[in-house]
Amino acid sequence: MQLKKYTDYSLRVLIIAGMKKEGELTSISEVSGVFGISKEHVRKVVHDLNKMGLIETVRGRNGGIRLAEPASSINVGHTVRMLENDFALLGCFDEGQKHCVISPGCTLKHALNKALHAFFQVLDGYTLKDLIENEEELRGLMGIH
Repeated sequence: MQLKKYTDYSLRVLIIAGMKKEGELTSISEVSGVFGISKEHVRKVVHDLNKMGLIETVRGRNGGIRLAEPASSINVGHTVRMLENDFALLGCFDEGQKHCVISPGCTLKHALNKALHAFFQVLDGYTLKDLIENEEELRGLMGIH
């Protein structure tokens, strides 16, 4: 299973915004520069994260973005579920697909379904705050002082 680049970029935006002090803003330019992501991609991600209520945008000359709620309130599993729209690991997971002949007796799909639930159970145990516990190390890697 692979998460979309969109999800990766969204989590990066949340991480950098989560590292800011309360009330401090980051910018699309900063995120773009730190992670080497085009400003247009970041702009789209920021727009969607704003619509989801995860970040707030401040317009104007000194504008930017910040988390809409504390990092400790943003659950990683819930966030990934909001960002991803397809967890059909096999064709038989998708209701609209023609099913394979062994589908009624297949244990593979049950094993993969358990694995998917375990994946989210782990992610549900993390908040954005947990992802930035090593903030000083992250700041050094990002070149943010």
